[in-house]
Amino acid sequence: MVVLGLTGGIACGKSAVSDRLRQCGAQIVDADAIARQLVAPGTPGLHAVVQHFGSEFLDSQGMLLRAKLGQRVFGNPAELKVLEGLLHPMIRQEIARQLAAAAQAGRPLAVVDAALLLEMALDASCDATVTVEADPEQQIARVAARDGMPRDQALQRLAAQASSADRRARATWTIDNRGTLADLDLAVQQLVQALAERFVALRPWARAVAAGGFSHSPGTP
Repeated sequence: MVVLGLTGGIACGKSAVSDRLRQCGAQIVDADAIARQLVAPGTPGLHAVVQHFGSEFLDSQGMLLRAKLGQRVFGNPAELKVLEGLLHPMIRQEIARQLAAAAQAGRPLAVVDAALLLEMALDASCDATVTVEADPEQQIARVAARDGMPRDQALQRLAAQASSADRRARATWTIDNRGTLADLDLAVQQLVQALAERFVALRPWARAVAAGGFSHSPGTP
């Protein structure tokens, strides 16, 4: 099984690329979804977070107030480091478990979808990596439209992640997502071909993708 690392800054369109790869038959290992599961009510992850940060970060149903916690840790490197120390080991463990399950199931391609792919050194276990890029102002506008996040908070999130230059320098491929959805479709098709050229084992999969294509729901990447 080939493991592809997929990364990119906040609201760059990484999830849109991940969705298209899923529609191509890739097994997606979503680090953000894992992180959410690890802090669900009753989990050891949530207990660890509340023990350090306090119960004021829980709502009336015992759910973690992620936005409120984000306001606390982004812009505060020491607190962010504590949160990462609590959750990152558990996230890595679950990613490894899901990859092992995908390999056992005979999946040709698994994609580790992680905004912090480089920061968590997850790329070390990947055969290749791709980073998705967008214009910073596009990213800020998308975050505002999607999450209602103020500009200053969006800038803090961007600052806490690896720079575009760092991601490009370490990535096998780069997808420029400053265009249209049709442009993104073409970029993913080109990525599928590049994967097939690099990894012989993926050539039957790539031929099947080329024959069947993929569909997507319209929307903003």
